[in-house]
Amino acid sequence: MTTYAIGDVQGCHASLMALLERIHAETPDPRLIFVGDLVNRGPQSLETLRTIRSLGDKAIALLGNHDLHLLAVANGIRRAHESDTLDDILQSPDRDEWLDWLRQRPLAHVEDGYLMVHAGVLPQWSTQQTLALAHEVEAVLRGPDWVDFLRQMYGNFPAKWDDGLSGADRIRCIVNALTRLRFCTPDGTMELTSKEAHGANLPGYQPWFDAPERQTADTTIVFGHWSARGLILEPKLIGLDTGCIWGGKLTALRLSDRKVLQVKCPKYLHPLD
Repeated sequence: MTTYAIGDVQGCHASLMALLERIHAETPDPRLIFVGDLVNRGPQSLETLRTIRSLGDKAIALLGNHDLHLLAVANGIRRAHESDTLDDILQSPDRDEWLDWLRQRPLAHVEDGYLMVHAGVLPQWSTQQTLALAHEVEAVLRGPDWVDFLRQMYGNFPAKWDDGLSGADRIRCIVNALTRLRFCTPDGTMELTSKEAHGANLPGYQPWFDAPERQTADTTIVFGHWSARGLILEPKLIGLDTGCIWGGKLTALRLSDRKVLQVKCPKYLHPLD
């Protein structure tokens, strides 16, 4: 089966449908992997979830920071932001069904030799460790204490991974790397607030994928999250967040030959919002 990876949709349902039409014109029965941030800021988060869920086993949807934000807002753990567009889900009569479906999604996935995450991978982690750590978080999210987990999930510390981390600190560090990371120091200390493209104003920090001696350097990583960088197509690195909600494009990549399919998107927000 031919597989496509798709960048951050963020509730831009019309753009998603246009992209799926293009994909199906190329491949009648594709497999689809969404690299997270399915919802929020675009105008139709519920319809986006409905479409992705209707694909069944033909699609895998990773969790991004906006998807986790939805779970936290729905449980009264975080306040909605002014730019949030989650009310269609939160006011849905079957909202609990959608939230339960969402919290079953993975945080990392390997397919055809590609490691896929929403945001990044710390330099100390191998591919197998990344998957194992993602599974730790997935087990908690899918378990009976998932709401308690959400209450402890937020925060920027610990900023550096240590194999000896435990409890909430361990899970928080994993979540931050997989769903929020853009910059880190060579030893993997994370900077989690900047959204700029290259880190010129962050002395000592660099994009996570430029860290020397990164353990996943020989693995091709596919990620989203970083719209300021736009489309990245390098031999071992593929970035697919092309700023759909900012009036950019929604992007799909066919893994077999790296063919790029894109659709132009309406502008729903200014990048500074």
